[in-house]
Amino acid sequence: MNFLLIIGGLILLILGGNWLLKSAVALSLKLDVPKIVIGMTVVSFATSAPELIVSINAALSGSSDLALGNVIGSNIANLGLVLGITLLLGTMHVQKSFYKTDWPVMMIASILLYFFLSGDNVITRNEGIILFSFLIIFLIYLLRYQKTAVLDELPEDDEPLPLYKIVLFLVIGGLGLWGGSELLIKGATSMALEYGVSERVIGVTVVSIGTSVPELAASIIAVLKKEKAISLGNLIGSNVFNILAVLGITSIITPVAVKDIGILDNDIYWMLGISFVVLPLVFVPKGYRLNWKDGIVLLAAYIAFIYFTV
Repeated sequence: MNFLLIIGGLILLILGGNWLLKSAVALSLKLDVPKIVIGMTVVSFATSAPELIVSINAALSGSSDLALGNVIGSNIANLGLVLGITLLLGTMHVQKSFYKTDWPVMMIASILLYFFLSGDNVITRNEGIILFSFLIIFLIYLLRYQKTAVLDELPEDDEPLPLYKIVLFLVIGGLGLWGGSELLIKGATSMALEYGVSERVIGVTVVSIGTSVPELAASIIAVLKKEKAISLGNLIGSNVFNILAVLGITSIITPVAVKDIGILDNDIYWMLGISFVVLPLVFVPKGYRLNWKDGIVLLAAYIAFIYFTV
């Protein structure tokens, strides 16, 4: 029953996020908002909506380990699982913005999260404001100086919609996200109790893989269609949003405390390690590209993380 709740919740989250994204892009096009602004604000927030809703709901329900595990696990899954599988299907060429802005910002955000948690085992409201403010500064910088990189965030099939469809997708998307997060959290917390594992372990494995499914699906579809594969910048951008937007907004609403010390003893080090190792993989042996060998390294790291965590 708990497994069915989790599956049902994930399906609703994926559908809800997709509907929300569709309506948000269509609304932006109707209002004649520049594509560059849509890419960095509307699209990025909409694709991070499943993690955001799950984390806020979990934190308000007293399951803060699920909120933290979801974000940290999603960041590991985005680079280890999603990027790893994508690279097995084809070579990825890397933009210079990767080492100039994307990767450094991801590492700064990750290290900030580590220091905020290791100090007193809690992300306070003030620390949440710092995280979210850093995101705003990063977005302003991208919009002013990195416009070509930002355009990659746009979906391939954005299309104008009539107003009634925009409102309809917005409403059912929001309801889908809310209902999906309710089912997912209920199923995940009950499963943790049933099998005697912690909420944190469920968060960094089942929940985080589930909320990374949209990125994985988009990557595989793009490769199979021989279209522009999801870029490394998009995955790194997702990791930046997970820390700065998801945990930033969640901790502004309610402080996020560590209950299971495994988050600090194990999970966050895996996140920092996999985030760091992407940099040398990009440059060795040939610069500005990632291939199937790098994919095997990242997948092996992800499998090792799951093995040592579970």
